[in-house]
Amino acid sequence: MARIDGRPAGILGTGMCIPEKVLTNHDMEKIVDTSDEWIVARSGIRTRHIASEGDSNASFAASASMDALRDAGVSPESVDMVMVGTCSPDMLFPGVGPAVQHLIGAPRAGGMDIQAGCPGALYGMAAAAGGIASGLWNNVVVAGSEVISRLVDWTHRSTCVLFGDGAGACVMGPWRPGALKLTHADLTADGSMKDLITLPGGLAAEPATEETVRSRRHFVKMNGSEVFKFVNRKIPGYLENFCESCGITTKDIDWWIFHQANIRILEGVARRLGVPMDKFVINVDRYGNTSAATVAICLHEARADGRIAPGQKVLMCSFGAGMTYGALLMES
Repeated sequence: MARIDGRPAGILGTGMCIPEKVLTNHDMEKIVDTSDEWIVARSGIRTRHIASEGDSNASFAASASMDALRDAGVSPESVDMVMVGTCSPDMLFPGVGPAVQHLIGAPRAGGMDIQAGCPGALYGMAAAAGGIASGLWNNVVVAGSEVISRLVDWTHRSTCVLFGDGAGACVMGPWRPGALKLTHADLTADGSMKDLITLPGGLAAEPATEETVRSRRHFVKMNGSEVFKFVNRKIPGYLENFCESCGITTKDIDWWIFHQANIRILEGVARRLGVPMDKFVINVDRYGNTSAATVAICLHEARADGRIAPGQKVLMCSFGAGMTYGALLMES
């Protein structure tokens, strides 16, 4: 865990972009052998939004980023860096970050992708805070953006029902009154669990062949039960230690912005922490698991509807392929 020292860094504005196309659980019943009851009981998901033809990761991220810039009152010309956390880039290279830098009209900015699984946007926010605190950057756009539906095996009912597409973004800069101040951050990983969530085919380890296509190695593979066990075993204690190192307890947190993988995971973590569920920002029922976009979308919705009020503490946590995980502490 590290306290973010130096120049205080804040979240100045947020935005989001969700595709128009909605796929309900009843729609899923027509695609795979499943049911609304089965999906809701095991995941809490009722609908998810899916990219249409012509949509792209970059278009989602750029739209969310422009909303965040307008919310922050920051011009694209004054942006120094664009970071996009994603597991589903439009191409391996060039990255989504440079594409967004161009689409939003930020000629001075650098652009890069962060591939850290579902915590990609959280990792980006921590990196941006460090750059702002040090004086390296003044204004940074951080987005989490996914078109994960195009990497999902739509014949595999345990996986395809879980994911949705979309983007969330924030503009970060030197803290000012009214902004969320980032005070502490911790980023970590357990690479011994790297095989729990993978997309194995198509790159250097398994170059694309007829066999990798035939065996469906180019789609997301996930050991859901082991992910569930990992999170419930590891994350509650991790968050208690994180809060202790920040000089607070879990009871001092006003809002928990937690990765929306599965409602049962959220409930398990809340129960182990002794935190009521009404302190968690929840949208998994409407969007499903939007991977690296999830916490950024949750943050925007909680700011936009007034849930996050002055004088509150907000803890953000995410976990994902790697297994990567991390936490950010913010004060409103």
